[in-house]
Amino acid sequence: MARRRPALLFAELLLLLLLAASPALSAGPAGTIVFTTLGRSRYAFDIFALPLNHLALSSSPFPSTSPEVRLTDGISVNYNGNFAPSSDALLFVSERNGSHNLYLSPIPKPPTSRREALELEDGSPSPPPTPLLPWSDPAALRDRPTLTRDGSRLVYVSTALPAAAPRRSWAAVYSARIPHSPAHAPRRLTPPGVADFSPAVSPSGDWTAAASPGADGWAGEVQDLRTDLYVFRTSDGSRRTLLVEDGGWPCWADEATLFFHRRDADGWYGVYRAKIDISDAPSAASVERITPPGFHAFTPAASPGAPGLVAVATRRPGSDYRHIEVIDLRSGTNNAAYFEVTRPVAPRAHHFNPFVSPDGAQVGYHRCRGSGNGGSPPLLLESIRSPAPDAFSLFRIDGSYPSFSPDGRRIAFVGLPGLYVVNSDGSGGRREIFSGNAFPTSWDWKRKGVVYTSIGPDFASESTEVDVVAVSLGDDEDEDSQVSIKKLTVGGKNNAFPSPSPDGKWLVFRSGRSGHKNLYIMDAEDGEAGGIRRLTDGPWSDTMCNWSPDGEWIAFASDRHNPGGGSFSIYMVHPNGTGLRRVVHSADAGRTNHPWFSPDSKSLVFTSDLAAVSAEPISNPHHYQPYGEIFTINIDGSDLRRLTHNSFEDGTPAWTPYFVEPRDVSETLQASGMCAFQDCHWLEIDAQPEDHGLRYAHGNNIGC
Repeated sequence: MARRRPALLFAELLLLLLLAASPALSAGPAGTIVFTTLGRSRYAFDIFALPLNHLALSSSPFPSTSPEVRLTDGISVNYNGNFAPSSDALLFVSERNGSHNLYLSPIPKPPTSRREALELEDGSPSPPPTPLLPWSDPAALRDRPTLTRDGSRLVYVSTALPAAAPRRSWAAVYSARIPHSPAHAPRRLTPPGVADFSPAVSPSGDWTAAASPGADGWAGEVQDLRTDLYVFRTSDGSRRTLLVEDGGWPCWADEATLFFHRRDADGWYGVYRAKIDISDAPSAASVERITPPGFHAFTPAASPGAPGLVAVATRRPGSDYRHIEVIDLRSGTNNAAYFEVTRPVAPRAHHFNPFVSPDGAQVGYHRCRGSGNGGSPPLLLESIRSPAPDAFSLFRIDGSYPSFSPDGRRIAFVGLPGLYVVNSDGSGGRREIFSGNAFPTSWDWKRKGVVYTSIGPDFASESTEVDVVAVSLGDDEDEDSQVSIKKLTVGGKNNAFPSPSPDGKWLVFRSGRSGHKNLYIMDAEDGEAGGIRRLTDGPWSDTMCNWSPDGEWIAFASDRHNPGGGSFSIYMVHPNGTGLRRVVHSADAGRTNHPWFSPDSKSLVFTSDLAAVSAEPISNPHHYQPYGEIFTINIDGSDLRRLTHNSFEDGTPAWTPYFVEPRDVSETLQASGMCAFQDCHWLEIDAQPEDHGLRYAHGNNIGC
């Protein structure tokens, strides 16, 4: 027996290693929720800076060897930076530890050659940044940080407090003492019932300007928000005054000058300058456009340390990328000179939201760091701080329409195009099951390795040729095993959103075969050939259906309360067609979609615009809509809870009874597309720039 003991010990050790490598799964009362955020998993944002004094002294663009420096860690998602009043520290937003927070990090002296700013002169790593606010639970969005001139107060946007009504933004401007003290809670500067975006503090620190829709609130805009510019006292929010109608993203050049952007009737974003008087009642003495039509210019930044200069983000005709430029207005608007900042350095990257140091020496911005800058690989599953960590974990997945296998060990999702399956611990990488267009996924409860989805072109109208299919994965231990696809519907009349009954016998789906999108139930194994019946009937759209684990209910999204009006609510109905009732309503014109039952069938997770928008859409990469947060609610309509806080588009949640430990899971295939996201599609205008006689300072026409 003694001779067998080493072998037994080795076997026990091997078993422990195998257990450690498998997903940390355990059945719990609520399990795990996974959702998608369009493009967000590929952002990999870091904040960079380039010297601004080079522009002021030279008529040539940046050479390709300009010492662009990275100011953030190369690991987290870091964006919307701002320099501290002393210009020697960086304020920024960072998504790390599953939540947003605002950080302060020292900036080393500018290097004399290209190198990362996180390395000190002796080569040792820079100390970690300091979080400026305490962690909250749930963690609200914190954005657009600015310090007052004396450094004693932090001004920022937060979604900490819910709005009083559906489809009203939670975004508001707050002021907090620095360093933070539990005895002094942050002070809300935005009035109740109003939302504020994009705050900017004046050089004196006395005034704050912000973009706001005012008392009217958000009207459902998905591109440029209908905001005006307000100013108010930074100390307490008093003396709030409407300064300029129709404007966004204000910034101060000095106490009497504000720059802002506006999208005009011609479709182009332009940057404007307002001369203001704040000695008595704040007012705008004059407003003029400083950029001509023919290209987009937005998110301006200025500084008292760089008088006459304004940094802007631009999208020019013929370019697929957003870049930073500096406009020199010292010779007047009609003789303005344009300097390219980022295109000569990183021509094939989007650059966002410039900011200028108070001493006028540097211009900063954020962009995707790319694989060439090192850092961590993309995340397949990103752990998000759960508002109920003892009940369920929360993850963002790098894909759309995710669903868990019944045992919780695998996740199916789509890449638009492509259908993929991956282990929930990330091991083995993603496996492509189907290369074409596939849409919502769900797993059969009884037949192992069967995934339902729908395939075809992008579906829109009722007659679009999309069909429901059953995908059999074969031997899940063998990636090379044969995959089979069986079409379950016939006719291709926009058949989608399949969801099986828990006994594995039936499949509910939506179809446009009647000329309207309604719900049908068919045989899960043989499809329509095995039997089909209509569940709902009417001249409206019933869609995005999900069958409860206890078999009692089918939840779905519908506009039946206002057919064709664009508003969707969550409804429930018994599989026999009785008991129809509405569970969630997102106010007139609101959208509440993609319901999925909790494991105990007592709650629903869904996505909605109940919290409206949290930032100006132009400040982010492309999203089909700039709203969409994840919520849960009891099926009786009680206990509505917001799970996510960000300015992106969250959607398509799914819920498994298995609890996945809240830790990030990296992609094993790093070639899967870091930085694979797009700029706002609605910035693409088929027009040529008009000739206004303006040129780059180095001789190229501004439209090139």
